[in-house]
Amino acid sequence: MENTVIKGMDFSLECNPDFGFLTVNLPSNKKIKVEAAAMASMDTNLVMKTKLKGGFSRFLSGESLFINEFTAQNGSGQIQIAPACPGDIKHVYLENETIYLQNTSFLASDESIKVESKWQGLTKGFFSGESFFLIRCSGTGDLWFNSYGGIIEIDVTDGYVVDTSHVVAFTEGLEYSVKSVGGYKSLFFSGEGLVCKFTGQGKVWIQTRKISPFVSWIHPFRPKKNN
Repeated sequence: MENTVIKGMDFSLECNPDFGFLTVNLPSNKKIKVEAAAMASMDTNLVMKTKLKGGFSRFLSGESLFINEFTAQNGSGQIQIAPACPGDIKHVYLENETIYLQNTSFLASDESIKVESKWQGLTKGFFSGESFFLIRCSGTGDLWFNSYGGIIEIDVTDGYVVDTSHVVAFTEGLEYSVKSVGGYKSLFFSGEGLVCKFTGQGKVWIQTRKISPFVSWIHPFRPKKNN
């Protein structure tokens, strides 16, 4: 179990990198933002409110709409948070900084962190095979995000290439473009997919697994209906 009380809130991480589980100790009257449906358990003095994030555009796209806010009333309280996917949880303390997350990676944050949708554009969203939206997290405070598989942090000093399905997060200041590896003939016949080519200086967080190959792997084992 990893316990951290360096900056921001007192929290602990358990079962990383396979089945990450987050516990946060909230001081009295302190709030925490949590991805909808990620609360596993909490003290009875925590009060929840649901807020819409991203507006009507995210509603039309079928994206997750809601972030729940939990407030510790009449004393401190504890909340346990479990992401939907089996995998790692990463903590970053932002100091007037911005991080962009894939649309399913946000887990929780300090109330002072501004969480909003960012439109990638039709070209980047469509050709990446991922979402048309990123999640922009900015400000000063705690941020937790999760992945499918383990999370590896990479320092980018000039350029770096990552498969689109392995991108978890990246820092503001990095530019990216979506490309195929070796052209479109390679896209259909090599088994490789589309990639994000990052340029500039910053950090990229990648996940060690991606869901689509796992889904393909388990497909032959699915029960079949007899006609």
